[in-house]
Amino acid sequence: METVSENACFGGTQGVYTHASKSTGCDMTFAVFLPQEARDGPVPVVWYLSGLTCTHENAMTKAGAQAWAAEHGLALIFPDTSPRGDDVANDDAYDLGQGAGFYVNATQDPWKPHFQMYDYITKDLTAVVFSEFPLDKARQSITGHSMGGHGALTIAMKERGRFASVSAFSPICNPTASDWGKKQLGAYLGDDETNWVDHDATLLMLKDGFDGPILVDTGTKDQFIDLLMPESFAAAVSTKRQQAIIRYQPGYDHSYFFVSSFMEDHMNFHAEALYA
Repeated sequence: METVSENACFGGTQGVYTHASKSTGCDMTFAVFLPQEARDGPVPVVWYLSGLTCTHENAMTKAGAQAWAAEHGLALIFPDTSPRGDDVANDDAYDLGQGAGFYVNATQDPWKPHFQMYDYITKDLTAVVFSEFPLDKARQSITGHSMGGHGALTIAMKERGRFASVSAFSPICNPTASDWGKKQLGAYLGDDETNWVDHDATLLMLKDGFDGPILVDTGTKDQFIDLLMPESFAAAVSTKRQQAIIRYQPGYDHSYFFVSSFMEDHMNFHAEALYA
């Protein structure tokens, strides 16, 4: 691991780092915020997964999460959204390829050699951050925005027992039924739709649910709401009788203005679960 930068931030440290990833077969960049409490020992951690076209930097600089995380003594991890580099496959469309990893392990060419983002988040980067930083592995939560909300919800439900809580801002909720999903899952996982099921939050909710609390916020003026399909996830939550708070925020769109407006609520939500 190499340090790119470290800056004082709300009494703690906001750092950016690179490492050679075995999962993706290329160098990856990620960011970690450590609150001042980390100087005395391991602290709870919240993972933040970003959306389409984003890098580690978008949420790090725009989401406003550090101020609220610092209040509760929480660390934050901001991974990249895909492998990157000249040798990494890409597509001219913004919603496929680099910047659009969808947090799955690709099985199809040309994506398979590098696009192993599920393993990158849950195994590779996990091993790095818990070996290099004072983080409490027994106290983890996860959140994300848009494609990252999809990633947070699906990873939380699949990695049972790992996360105390999960939240999402305007997540892609039902990708097997949406153009934000069918295209990408087909490209990365192939045409057999039975291979898509484990990466659809609505279907995973109906199948397994989550062993903890869930918070989801979506803006009523989100310009992509028909692609996000929050009503499908809300219906699945009701059918499963899952412990969850599903909110539609009047007047808010898909932007980081929306994310930053409700970040305090999400950090409070995770802190309550992590310190329970």
